Amino acid sequence: MIQLRPKSAARYGAALAAAVLMVLAGCSSGASGARGTSAGGSSASAPSPDLLTWSTCGQDLDCATIKVPQEYTDPDGVQIPLALMRHRATDPDRRIGSLIFNPGGPGVPAIETLRNLPKSAGTPGAFSPAILARFDVIAMDPRGVGESQAVRCLTDKQRADAAGTAFNPAIPGGKPLPRLLTDAAAFTEGCVKQQSKEFLASLSTDNVARDIDQVRAALGEDRITYYGLSYGTVVGPMYATLFPHRVRQIVLDAPVDTNLWFGNSLTFLHDVAVASERTLNAWFETCRSEGAAVCPFGAGDPQAAFDTLIDTLEAKPLKIAPAKTGAPGGALDGSMTLEAARALAGDQHIWPLLTSALLAAQDGNGAPLYTLWSSVTVSPFPVPTAMFEAHTAVRCADWQTPAAIAAHKAAAAKAVHEAKRIGTRAAYSALNCARWPAPNKDRVTKPLTGAGAPPVLVVAGRLDPVTPHHWAENMTRTLDSAVLLTREGVGHGSYGTNSCVNKAVDAALIHGTHPADGTVCKTDTPATTRPLVAAPTR
Repeated sequence: MIQLRPKSAARYGAALAAAVLMVLAGCSSGASGARGTSAGGSSASAPSPDLLTWSTCGQDLDCATIKVPQEYTDPDGVQIPLALMRHRATDPDRRIGSLIFNPGGPGVPAIETLRNLPKSAGTPGAFSPAILARFDVIAMDPRGVGESQAVRCLTDKQRADAAGTAFNPAIPGGKPLPRLLTDAAAFTEGCVKQQSKEFLASLSTDNVARDIDQVRAALGEDRITYYGLSYGTVVGPMYATLFPHRVRQIVLDAPVDTNLWFGNSLTFLHDVAVASERTLNAWFETCRSEGAAVCPFGAGDPQAAFDTLIDTLEAKPLKIAPAKTGAPGGALDGSMTLEAARALAGDQHIWPLLTSALLAAQDGNGAPLYTLWSSVTVSPFPVPTAMFEAHTAVRCADWQTPAAIAAHKAAAAKAVHEAKRIGTRAAYSALNCARWPAPNKDRVTKPLTGAGAPPVLVVAGRLDPVTPHHWAENMTRTLDSAVLLTREGVGHGSYGTNSCVNKAVDAALIHGTHPADGTVCKTDTPATTRPLVAAPTR
């Protein structure tokens, strides 16, 4: 997960993480369904896993490993291990059952997220004490993620070289297209050098859903409760569609339009770029409306000041001295500033950090922005990190990405036109999937309706930097039975950050009761310079 290193930012580190993860844009009856069958189909030959053997691995935490078929069409073939963690119900006498969650990405390790749960209060996806009391919360690192054979495509040197490569914020994709194509070839070739094509092709969301059902069976549960954030809202509807009678309750937070996820990836990424641009514009508008006395950045015209700062830093980066903690120094350029601003603008609670960091850079001190930039470990758009490798592999297993470069050129031009700052960052970000060497030819692509499962609670932010609100509206229409709850304000993920949402989600997960469809939860009026405040309590 993304972590903000400054002490003042610690409380909202996980909030920033959620703001930049993509689904990013990260997330039922009998045995596992066979790939390529109808949504209600099943594969009776899939092996039933033995009951799990848990070992203590932390306070209230147990760990285990389960082996599942790499391909459910060949249940007796290659088996792959999946890592599990369980947070035991703190009130076992009132335990309801098991709650499985996916924190998004794709590529965010669920086990790491669950292990850090005590540090996550007030951040998206943080479970309330009431949920922790009534459920065993189960984290499964999906195949290819975290401790479940995380995908690797770059060597340490390649990753370090990529991280040190200068990007130009004025060029779509940050580099000339020939260089982007060369990078994509190196990335995809590295993927098949470090794991088999068969494994890469198996990383699709439908297989993740089948894996969840293997875990359900191994837990000895007839039905499971599920909470998904960002990409986890793709996993949840897939499970509910393949295994509707194995669902007790489902909550989907910061939802992806599943029809778009399995459709043209260029349209998907365009929507993400526009959503990110809107949240950056919301920060500009708030700063402008507060006036220069309250928000001094730009003296009443923050957009012009921001664009000038980007150009200035790109022409002459600020040198960053090594930190006393031992962190290496470097240089802050315009592209890094744009990336940090994109991430910080995605959560209104941390807008004060963005304001203060921009003011410092304007005054010649680039250290705050440099620290924030270096703390961003995953993004909806390509960044040279280990998590992005898993992120890409899952996307490419699910997506339909045009191979023709002309389609990517047209999409890049449209993104830059409609999102003039963030569009350059998003452009050409599907090239790895266009060159993907392990096509998944039998993925499930039919609409994920969840027909036969209980009604779903869909929770969406009005201004989400990754999953725009109209995606939630589309998901609610696609699902056979769903209720939409909207949280006003800017941010990716609502549960854990808003008392109104918290009450609704807890009621849905524990009691199966939902608010009226179309209910809206208010949030604080955003401000760009107020001190950071504690998130609402549950």
